[in-house]
Amino acid sequence: MDDQDQQLVFINWLEEHSASVMKVARAYTLNSEECQDLAQEILLQSWRSVPKFSGKASAATWFYRVALHTAMNWQRKDKPRRQYQQPLVDMNVPAANRSDCSEKLLQQEMVEELYRAIHQLPKTDAALVLLYLDELSYREMAEVLGISENRVGVKLNRVKKKLATILNGGCDES
Repeated sequence: MDDQDQQLVFINWLEEHSASVMKVARAYTLNSEECQDLAQEILLQSWRSVPKFSGKASAATWFYRVALHTAMNWQRKDKPRRQYQQPLVDMNVPAANRSDCSEKLLQQEMVEELYRAIHQLPKTDAALVLLYLDELSYREMAEVLGISENRVGVKLNRVKKKLATILNGGCDES
C-alpha cells in the first residue's frame, strides 16, 4: 500500500470511527487532558498500523482492536504515575438561557457516573463494556477481543452485574 492509499484509508476510518476512539480514550483516562493525549496516541498507532491491515477482519473491528490495545498498553505503562493521582472534576458551566440545561446536566452526570464505574472494572471488562456501548454484535466483540461468541455472552452478563453493583454503591440488587 503506497502512502496515498494509506492516507485515504486512514481518513476514511477516522471519519467512521472517531467517536469510538474518544470512547476508548475516555474510559481509560481520569481527565480531559489525559483523554486527549490517549486519543492522539490511538490515532498515531492506528496510522502506523494501516499497512498491517490485511482485511481478515472488518475495518471497524480492526480499528477498535488497535484502539483498545493502545489504551490498555498506555494505562499499564502510565500506572505508576497514576496511582497517586485523583480524578479531576471538569467543570462545565451550562448556558443560562436554555430550558433543557438541567436535563443535559443530569445526563452528563449519569455518563460521568458510568465512566467512573467503568474505571473500576478490570481492563478487559472495560473493553467489553465499550464494545457493547458501541452496539457491536457478539461476533464483532469476539473478533476484537479474541474470544468466542459464547464467552462474550457469559462475560457480558457478568460485567453487567459488576457494573450494576458498582453503580448501586456496592449493593448487589440482582
